[in-house]
Amino acid sequence: MGMKYVAAYLMAVLAGKDSPTADDLKKILGSVESEFDEAIASKLVSELEGKTVHEVVKEGKEKIKAFGGGGGGGAAPAAGGAAPAAGKKEEKAAVVEEEEEEDVDFDLFG
Repeated sequence: MGMKYVAAYLMAVLAGKDSPTADDLKKILGSVESEFDEAIASKLVSELEGKTVHEVVKEGKEKIKAFGGGGGGGAAPAAGGAAPAAGKKEEKAAVVEEEEEEDVDFDLFG
């Protein structure tokens, strides 16, 4: 089922329709010159008949919780090669010098 039909259904609910019809979806999708399939819209409306959007969203959240979660996978390890000596790495970090700020007679808020 296309997400555009679900989005149109939710827009109709936000506009104040408790139970949008296929014609409501057709109006919304027609306003943005999108193709409309009566069979898909009718199927969506019939599946959501007698339910509120809040109930459907709550059920969906419960189903998603069953999948577990957490962030994505970890970062990929660096490509092969020998690790540099620790002493050299520390030397390079110490060599970095900070740039001095120049006094500029400029007041962003003045």
